[in-house]
Amino acid sequence: MATQVTTTTEARRDGSSFLRIAIALQTLTIFLQAISAGLLLTTSYGETLHGIGARVMYGASMLYVLAAVLAWKPGGGSTRPVWHASGFLALASVQVVLGIAHVPSVHLPLGVLMFGLSLLALARR
Repeated sequence: MATQVTTTTEARRDGSSFLRIAIALQTLTIFLQAISAGLLLTTSYGETLHGIGARVMYGASMLYVLAAVLAWKPGGGSTRPVWHASGFLALASVQVVLGIAHVPSVHLPLGVLMFGLSLLALARR
């Protein structure tokens, strides 16, 4: 019985640290997107960097969902992180669509909101 409790505790701790790393990576990629958006306005290669960064940021959002599911499943904890990660992936999807459609009046404020929410999620972990 003690072995099972130890294994569950270790799995929860490992899942939680993976979740924290995934959120930190997501927050970093969104911050880098803000930098590449500035380069988009001032350099010829900014559009390329912003496009690549968008793909990396979307991948980081998917990693966040995976990490949230893995943190929830082994320990049977709260599903709240899964819902937060899924909501963030939905926001990232809207952000990508708005970027492709060239709607900066919504794309930019949504990016700022996403950075703030990601930073908040990181601070809460």
